[in-house]
Amino acid sequence: MTMSKLTLATERNEKPFVVVKLGGSMLDRLSEEFYQSFTVLRKHYHCIIVHGGGPAITSMLDRLKIESEFHEGSRKTTTESLEVVEMVMSGKVNAQITSNLGRQSIRAVGIKGSDASILTASYVDQQKWGYVGKIEQVETDLLLRFLEADYLPVLAPLGKTQGGQTLNINADLAAAAVAKAMNAEKLLFVTDVPGIMRQGAVVKETTPSEITSLIENGGIYGGMIPKVKSAVEALSDQLQEVRIVSGEQPLIQQDQMVGTKIRSKRKEEVE
Repeated sequence: MTMSKLTLATERNEKPFVVVKLGGSMLDRLSEEFYQSFTVLRKHYHCIIVHGGGPAITSMLDRLKIESEFHEGSRKTTTESLEVVEMVMSGKVNAQITSNLGRQSIRAVGIKGSDASILTASYVDQQKWGYVGKIEQVETDLLLRFLEADYLPVLAPLGKTQGGQTLNINADLAAAAVAKAMNAEKLLFVTDVPGIMRQGAVVKETTPSEITSLIENGGIYGGMIPKVKSAVEALSDQLQEVRIVSGEQPLIQQDQMVGTKIRSKRKEEVE
């Protein structure tokens, strides 16, 4: 879809877009209150969910006794493992999320990025990583049609090459690309913590430069480092707000979105 068509669609729908990225490690820990909060969120935004599924894929590979190949510490997506990725992403994880949303009377529809060429991808490095892709283009037409019909799209991060080969895509990168293509106002990274913590309290708002300082002085450490780096990398002139939020609590409390807001610059810096 061209930018002009997207702009017209945005004006017609009135509400802005928000993309919510659900990490695979969080899926079994998402609270009922978390899913309930989408009923509130959707009053103010058109929502799209992009999800991962790493732990579920690992579990299925182990059950099927398919040995994983690793390169530089990361798992390579082989022909055999790609079949498992597709099966788990669409047959288990996607269905789990749409089912939980359905319990809140939300009409959710599960789709793969490889469906209808939503995500066009190319190989990152086929020799090193196998069938792992990077996104070249996001086709927004189908997503907009679902949203206009009051469905909540739940997208599995799979793409297709121009030649029709399915590729496995990092969910963080897929969520960022979808947010950019949809001209989203916000991108939420759902994690196992309520946000960036400092001295036992949630940091309400921060910037990339402040995050760099916190990493350097040990204020941000361990598993939070790749999460905040993914959030920072998603920022752009277009997408100026990314939030890190918890999946173990509602996304909105007392009419306010929770978590840590990461902005390119603080408001006073812009002014």
